[in-house]
Amino acid sequence: MGRVPRETSTPSSSSSASDSAVSTSVTETVNGSHQFKITGYLLSKGSGVGKYIASDTFMVGGYLWAVYFYPDGKSPEDNVAYISLFIALASEGTDVRALFELTLLDQSGKEMHKVHSHFGRTLESGPYALKYRGNMWGYKRFFKRSLLEQSDYLKDDCLSVHCSVGVVKSHTEGPKIYFIAVPPSNIGHHFGQLLEHGKGTDVNFEVDGEVFPAHKLVLVARSPVFRAQLFGPMKDHNTEQIAVEDMEAPVFKALLHFIYWDSLPNMEELIGLNSKWASTLMSQHLLAAADRYGLDRLRLICEANLCDGIAINTVATTLALAEQHHCFLLKAVCLKFVAMPENLRAVMQTDGFEYMKESCTTVLSELLEYVGRVNEHPVIVCRHGNEAILDESDANGRRLFFSYFKDLVGREVTVELKNDLAIRGTLHSVDQYLNIKLENTRVVDQDKYPHMLSVRNCFIRGSVVRYVQLPPDGVDIELLHDATRREARGG
Repeated sequence: MGRVPRETSTPSSSSSASDSAVSTSVTETVNGSHQFKITGYLLSKGSGVGKYIASDTFMVGGYLWAVYFYPDGKSPEDNVAYISLFIALASEGTDVRALFELTLLDQSGKEMHKVHSHFGRTLESGPYALKYRGNMWGYKRFFKRSLLEQSDYLKDDCLSVHCSVGVVKSHTEGPKIYFIAVPPSNIGHHFGQLLEHGKGTDVNFEVDGEVFPAHKLVLVARSPVFRAQLFGPMKDHNTEQIAVEDMEAPVFKALLHFIYWDSLPNMEELIGLNSKWASTLMSQHLLAAADRYGLDRLRLICEANLCDGIAINTVATTLALAEQHHCFLLKAVCLKFVAMPENLRAVMQTDGFEYMKESCTTVLSELLEYVGRVNEHPVIVCRHGNEAILDESDANGRRLFFSYFKDLVGREVTVELKNDLAIRGTLHSVDQYLNIKLENTRVVDQDKYPHMLSVRNCFIRGSVVRYVQLPPDGVDIELLHDATRREARGG
């Protein structure tokens, strides 16, 4: 939308020089467009000079417009040698000033469109003025017909025309002396008052010995689970008192508060404790409740709060919760936090970590991978005995060891990671990046890594491996050394 502002000042009297006002005249265009597809072009030929095909009308700037296509031209003197294309005012209007653009679209994909436009250039006489309904702007000789029929503008006997109109509008903006203030929406407050006053409640929930009255229509409008519970085929017939299991009363109260107010209550007032730990604990319980009742926005709010409040003594419980309720972003944040060297040992000593080991054993494998990434500087030189040390700087050496490892699938190997964790297990698979999958795993130093006792299968990134200890009878050492020397010489 183009704007041409012009400022005008109201002259002030000499006796009151400070009483001045400023107004601004603004001239701009209200823009719109329409695409007109013309099929059956060959059949339209021969309809006669001055005969047209019109598009549907479209609205721009408060006026109706239409595109007129003349397959045999608009003027007899052209002897049907050209097609004509025009834009017409299709509604009542006087001196409607506008800018126009007509584009015949190239249908080959090369975007070599044929464009006639007022936009983006200086017009000596200004915008075109249409005096009455049916008044037109366009070109009698828009395109030579013989050239058109051999061009990429015509495809499958079809033409496509894009039309743009910019209606010129002017208005004056003065100082706003009078205004009416409109308050922000307070519908949430009204619903919240409905809950607090308890008027018109028609369902009761019994939670941990406390009774919470509510309104069915509000609940079903906010939660698909309440909708099924109260109005679905399996609805509870006894709505005088519906028992809610496995939830504490303050959590359900906070849930109801969000449903009515669309915001969280003051957690410290709700639980009677003024501590960050208590607020985190409530967010954990409320996240589970939000997932249970399908309140996606509440769940994201709880995720954000838990992310902001992540700490040593709560992160393991939050990680387990994120895994159980499919909170992938929160889970990733927790894994990265726990895997940091300065955090890992302290987190492992918390009760939450013990809970996570028992309830979410699959997370331990992912945690192991995150721990390995912390010092990620991968793999390839050869060392004494049956130990292969990996160094990413040598891609040829990587391929060399890959060829040996493939032959060891099904054999027992020991993999030591860069964080000193050593894992023994059956080699299930290995890829060209030396990513390793082990089955029937066990930790070499079980006293140091007790949390790994329940892990039976794991995937290990090649970039976190310090060395792989091969079975003594698994590799021809001399052949390996010889191959390594040949790789180093380049062949």
